[in-house]
Amino acid sequence: MNNLGYVAHVKQDDYAGDWHEPHRLEEHLRKVAKLSASKAGTFQSSGWGMAAGLWHDLGKYRGAFQKYIRDASGYERENAHVESPQRVTHSTAGAVHAINQWPSVPGYVTAYLIAGHHAGLPDWSGGRGSLQFRLRESGPEYSEAMEAAIPKDLLTAHQPDIPEPARNTDSIGLWMRLLFSCLVDADFLDTESYMAPERVNQRGRLPRLPDLHSVFFERMNELQKAAEDTPLNRTRKSIFDACQRSAAESPGIFSLTVPTGGGKTLASLGFALEHARKHGKSRVIYAIPFTSIIEQNAGVFRQVLGEEAVLEHHSSLDVDPSLESAGSRLAAENWDAPLIVTTNVQLFESLFASRTSRCRKLHNLVNSIVVLDEAQQIPRDFHEPITRVMRQMSEHFGVTWVLCTATQPDLGKQVDAFGSVLHTGLGNIREIIQKPAALASQLKRVSIEMPSDPDEKLSWEGLSHQLAEEDCVLVVVNKRQDARTLYELLPQNGDTYHLSANMCAEHRSQVLAEIRHKLSERKTGSDRPLRVVSTQLIEAGVDVDFPVVYRAIAGLDSIAQAAGRCNREGRLPNNGRVVVFQPEQLPPPGFLRQAAQVTLKLLRSGQLNDPLSPQAIQAFFSDLNTQGDRDKHGICRLLKAESSSDAPLAIQFRAAAEKFRLIDDKGVGVVVPFRPEGAEEPPVDQWLSMLEQDGSQKWVHRKLQRYSVTLPESLAKQLHGMGAIYERAGKFVVESSHYHPVWGVQAPDSLIPVWRQLSCPVRDNYDGRLGGLTFCSL
Repeated sequence: MNNLGYVAHVKQDDYAGDWHEPHRLEEHLRKVAKLSASKAGTFQSSGWGMAAGLWHDLGKYRGAFQKYIRDASGYERENAHVESPQRVTHSTAGAVHAINQWPSVPGYVTAYLIAGHHAGLPDWSGGRGSLQFRLRESGPEYSEAMEAAIPKDLLTAHQPDIPEPARNTDSIGLWMRLLFSCLVDADFLDTESYMAPERVNQRGRLPRLPDLHSVFFERMNELQKAAEDTPLNRTRKSIFDACQRSAAESPGIFSLTVPTGGGKTLASLGFALEHARKHGKSRVIYAIPFTSIIEQNAGVFRQVLGEEAVLEHHSSLDVDPSLESAGSRLAAENWDAPLIVTTNVQLFESLFASRTSRCRKLHNLVNSIVVLDEAQQIPRDFHEPITRVMRQMSEHFGVTWVLCTATQPDLGKQVDAFGSVLHTGLGNIREIIQKPAALASQLKRVSIEMPSDPDEKLSWEGLSHQLAEEDCVLVVVNKRQDARTLYELLPQNGDTYHLSANMCAEHRSQVLAEIRHKLSERKTGSDRPLRVVSTQLIEAGVDVDFPVVYRAIAGLDSIAQAAGRCNREGRLPNNGRVVVFQPEQLPPPGFLRQAAQVTLKLLRSGQLNDPLSPQAIQAFFSDLNTQGDRDKHGICRLLKAESSSDAPLAIQFRAAAEKFRLIDDKGVGVVVPFRPEGAEEPPVDQWLSMLEQDGSQKWVHRKLQRYSVTLPESLAKQLHGMGAIYERAGKFVVESSHYHPVWGVQAPDSLIPVWRQLSCPVRDNYDGRLGGLTFCSL
C-alpha cells in the first residue's frame, strides 16, 4: 500500500480541480461505529450498532477496491483517461466476517445490515441479490480483504445481548430495520462530513421540542382569548382542554374522535406537545393521507410555531431507485427534527422499506409521538401489517400513536363465525373524547340529502343544470377527469374554479387563496356566484366553508369529510345542505369503489336515516372490513423470521417492501414548470440547475416538493414515451406545454381546443390562441 493508506472516499474541488486529503478508511469505520451505536442506544441495541459500523466497509480493504476508488476518481491518475472503471463490491466481506465472529442468528442479523448498507436490506433467498447467494459467492472478496493490515480491534466485538423485540419471530424484522436505519444514517452523516463539511454546522439549529411547547401554548392562549365567544368556539376549546388532560396518561395508543370543524388539528398537536413534555418524547410526527393537502397542515403549524419549526416531507420526490446517486442518498431526510409533517405513504412505506434512503429515518421514530390524521384512510388491504407494526412500535420502541378522525375506523380484533382470528388489530385504544356521540350531535351543522333512489344516475349535464341554480357551491367528485368534465359544463356567470391532484401544491395554494378570498367577499355583500369543483383532495382538512356541498357517491367516511366543508363555522341560520348524488360511473375499482358500494348497500337497507351518526359510521366500517383480506399481499408472512439448518434467519425484506404499496397504481413524482403569480419564470429551472451542481442540497429538494405532482404510473409512462417528460438532475420533469394553468399536468390528447375565458388571476397569464394550442410557460 502506498503512503495514502487505505481510503474510504476521495473528492475533487469543484472549482480549482485540486484533490482533497482522502477520507481514511479506519477513521470512517470508527466514526460510523460510534454514531451507529449512539443511535441504536435509544432502543438498548448500541452493541449491535457498534459492530455493524465497525464491519460495514471491511470490503474496502480489498486491493481491488483501493485500485477502483483511485481509478474511478482519478486521484492517482489525474492526467490519465479512465474509461468507466467497473464498480467493485465491498459490502459482502463484512457480512461474512460477522457470521464468522458470531455464528447463528446474531451473525446473520449483522450480515443483513452490512450486506444491504448500499443496495438496501436483501431477501434471504431469490436470486443474485439475495443474502444467501451473496454469502455463497463471497469467498474472493472476504479473503482479499482479510489479507490487508486491518487493526485487530476493528475485527473483534463483544456479542451483545439480544433485546426483547429480537426474540420474537414477528418483531425481529422491525428491530433489524431500525438497526439498519442507525447504520445507514451514521454512514451517510460521516460521509457527508467529509464530502460536504460545511453542512455539518447547519445541523442542530432547529428549535427543541420543549421550546415548541412554550411557543405553541402561548400562541393558543392568545388565539383563544381573541376568538369570538360562540357555541362552536366553546366546543372547540372543550376539545382542546380534553386533549391536555389526556396527555398526562401513560404512553400507548389513543383515538381522538372529533367531527370535522371541531379543531382537531391543533388540539391533537397540543396533545402531542404536552404528552412529549410529560413523558420525555423526542419528536412529533404528523401523518396525513394525501400529499395534495399536506402543505395546509404544515402551513397551520408554521403560523403557530414559526417557519423553522416544521419539516415537511412526503413521497412525491423520492428518487427512483434506478436514478439514485450518492448526492440523492445524502439528501434523504433522516427526520432529525422536532416536528415532521408527512404522509401516510411516506411513514408506513418507510416502516416496511428496504432501501437505504427510505429506511434512514426509522431510528428517529423511536420514543416519538405519531398523529395519524384522517385515520380512516388507512387502506383495508394493509390493516394487519400496519396495526402490527403500530403495536410493536408502541410496546417495544416507546411510540405513542393518536388515531385522529371524525369517522373512527374499526381497527380492533376481528374473528369469523367460528372464532378464527381474521385480524389481530389494535387493543387498548384509549378515546380522548369521553362522549363522542354527544359531541357529534353537538357539532351537527348540516343536513345530508341522500339519493331517494340509490339506482338512479345523474349525468354531468343534469348536475350542471342543478349547480346553475346555486350561488355558492362546492362539488366533490371521485376522479380527476370527472372534475375537468364537470368544470367545463359549469355556467360562466361568476367565478368558477377547479382543484385536483394534477396541480402542484403551489398551484393549488394559489387557487385556494383565491377561493377563500371570494368566500370572504360574499360575507361582506358580494353576490357574484362562486362554484368550485374538486376531487376528494379538498376533504382532508382543507379549511373552506360553503353553504351547499354536492358529493358524488362514495364511502360514508368521505361523505362525512365533504360535509366538513359545509357550514364549517356554523354561521348559517339553518343547517347547511350536503347533497349526495349518483354519477353515471362509480369510483375507480378498488377500495374507493368498495366503500361506495357499502354506502349504497346501507342506503338500500334503510340504515342511513342519520348518515353522520356514530352508529351509521360503525355499521359502514363493520361491513367494509368484511370485503377482503386485511393482509392481501402477505406482508406479515414475508417478514416473519424462519429458521432451518441452512438458514438460521430467513426474512424476505425486499419482497415485502415491493409489495407494501399503499397506492394501487404506483405513483411517479414529477416536477412541473408552474410559474407563480408575479414570477417572470418558473423557479424550478434554477433549482434543477442547482441540483445538477450538487444533488445533496436538501433545501432545493424541499422547494421542489411544492412544484411536484404524483402521477399514476400509466400516465407518466405515456407522457415519457411522448417526450413530454424528461429526466434532469435525477428528477422527472414535465415539459411546459403539458402543464395547463387550470388542470395541471395533462396528456396531449386532452388539450383544450378552445380556451374558456374566465376572470381569474391564475388564468389571466394564459397566452393561448384559438388555433394554435399554445400555452404559457406555467
